[in-house]
Amino acid sequence: MQISGFTDIVMINKIAYLFLVLFALSACGNKDIEKIKVISNNKDLPIEIGTNISINYTDSGYQKATLFAPLLERYATETRSETEMTKGITAYFYSREGKVNSYIKSKYAVRNERERTITARKEVQVVNNKGDTLRTEELIWDEKSDKIYSDKAVRITTPDKIILGTGMVSNSAFTQFKVLNISGIISLNQ
Repeated sequence: MQISGFTDIVMINKIAYLFLVLFALSACGNKDIEKIKVISNNKDLPIEIGTNISINYTDSGYQKATLFAPLLERYATETRSETEMTKGITAYFYSREGKVNSYIKSKYAVRNERERTITARKEVQVVNNKGDTLRTEELIWDEKSDKIYSDKAVRITTPDKIILGTGMVSNSAFTQFKVLNISGIISLNQ
């Protein structure tokens, strides 16, 4: 009988130990689950981060553009597939001969991976190889059509005039542009 009693005590100790372990695990588990909930409710976290990035865009073996960004953060979720460049960009557009046709600078940019567009925001400036300059607060480059466009206020300065308006469309070389709603033209030749 002593063996049986001893076995009962060991069994009770094992059960008590099991309950203690389960209680400890469930207490830790709840805290961890709460931490996970807090983290998952925060802003999406990037899947890739890079600094001093250079991206080359090519078409049929020709270099089409080069984009430079001091900071790049890529996000990929079911609802979001984009690359943010929160410290701005400089992008150069090239002719088939490899010469720079134009460049874009901005303080912020985001690339929509699905639509293949880059939206430049905050102090956007475009300059072509003739010196024509576009200034706006938002500009979109459509990689598929190789067009740049905006529906925001624009100011285009050429050697002989300044064109003010809202909305514009152009080729990426910024040599064939059209202001959609002109609000004023200032002649610089007097």
